[in-house]
Amino acid sequence: MPMNRERNSHSAVASEPQTPLRHPTRDPDHLLKAWIAAILWLIVIAIESTAWLSAHNTSRFLYPIFHFLFGISRENFEPWNFLLRKTGHVVGYGFLSFLLFRAFRETLPQLTQIGRNLRWTFRWSAIAVLGTAMVASLDEWHQTFIPSRTGRWQDVVLDTSAGIAVQALGFLFYRWQGHREDKDIS
Repeated sequence: MPMNRERNSHSAVASEPQTPLRHPTRDPDHLLKAWIAAILWLIVIAIESTAWLSAHNTSRFLYPIFHFLFGISRENFEPWNFLLRKTGHVVGYGFLSFLLFRAFRETLPQLTQIGRNLRWTFRWSAIAVLGTAMVASLDEWHQTFIPSRTGRWQDVVLDTSAGIAVQALGFLFYRWQGHREDKDIS
């Protein structure tokens, strides 16, 4: 019985006209918007890497806010400043990974066997993580030349881990969304 079903489905496919897989017509506006967003975020990261946003300078405006809202003393603020700065790393580089994924998805589209655009591929995700790691490495290296900053390999690991986490969440999201679409179709 399975052989018969296989033969019938094969013959039905063979009788339909075969069309070669082509890349979808890409909208240049989508490509441009995706790369502009990524480039603007790279500029934000470059600005954050300057002496203006060193730990000393950010504590100057964050401490009064925390003191006013929570009554935190200067001594108790230091761990909070550290935590806020590392949270900034995670959010900033996670967002960069997301933007790079979008940009490479627009730049390097791929089709499924039925001609639909794929929403997620390991290739786009890996390129986004590698791009995130490269930017994080260059950022920390740049900070070694600024007297009020310190370039740390631990921050590169943190930033890259944020990029990996965002890509894993993206994979899970697109997989979940694909299962929802499959249920809606059937």
